[in-house]
Amino acid sequence: MALKTLKSRNNKDLKWPKIIIAILSTIGLVDTGSITLKNWGLFNSLSCPGIQNGCETVLNSPWGTLFKNNQINIPLSLAGVITYLSILVITIILSLNLISPKEKLNKFFWWLIFLISCASSAFSFLLINIMFFKIQAYCFFCILSAILSFSIFIISMIGAKFESREPMIFRGFIVALSVLLGGLIWSTNVDPSNAIDVPSPTENVSPIITTSSSPQNVKFAKFLRENNIVMYSAYWCPHCHDQKQLFGKEAVKELKIVECAKDGKDNNYKLCQTKGIEGFPSWEINGEIYSGTRDLNDLAIMTGYKGNTNF
Repeated sequence: MALKTLKSRNNKDLKWPKIIIAILSTIGLVDTGSITLKNWGLFNSLSCPGIQNGCETVLNSPWGTLFKNNQINIPLSLAGVITYLSILVITIILSLNLISPKEKLNKFFWWLIFLISCASSAFSFLLINIMFFKIQAYCFFCILSAILSFSIFIISMIGAKFESREPMIFRGFIVALSVLLGGLIWSTNVDPSNAIDVPSPTENVSPIITTSSSPQNVKFAKFLRENNIVMYSAYWCPHCHDQKQLFGKEAVKELKIVECAKDGKDNNYKLCQTKGIEGFPSWEINGEIYSGTRDLNDLAIMTGYKGNTNF
């Protein structure tokens, strides 16, 4: 009798895992979708809890983009959108009870949820390590996505009710290992510290900018240059590097930057002395000098910029 009761429970389809997975995948879809739309300039700036500019630093880093050229920009968050959307669609199909829990197609869908969430969790683990140890910044939305992926992964094991643990462990291990190896290769390729054209250590030049620029950042930088707004910098100044990181490497090329360090490469030390530059970075706006790292939105207000400020 007890054995029959256990089999009856195993054959009974659980509803709550599907409901929770649907809720979590919807939150994940909104999370990654908002980041993607912001990256494409179709969404207002996101309010990121925690350290100021942390999200911008992480999302605009080399690891925040899958592919980018002059016409196409594919942010990493788009992969999250596809992942959460796939899980949500599969969960909805299962929730409609169009397929009997005993059918192979039902098990196949549960295997899909399990393996997709397993891959997503493994990749999220890699990204969290990159965020803290490589980029050294904090992004609330990225951490939220990692928590959601791991939660869906755990709940999928409960909802699927796999008859044997061995296939689950084996397939999950293979998927996780493959994703981690592929992710490590990708991470190494985009890591700016591995770039071939690293400046000679004997040259006193600023550190390489690792963040990518949005189209709005580039347009703003061009506006600053066209209006003769100058940034005074020193190669050894960490705050100057932070300021450049906010613009991104593409936009920095458009800025008018004066090197003030006397031993810096291509410096204009005498001009900086004439202007009375004492702190770095400093901005010259309409003949006035303003010292300190500036948020791009604040800088846009100070300079009277009327363009898109969705930086």
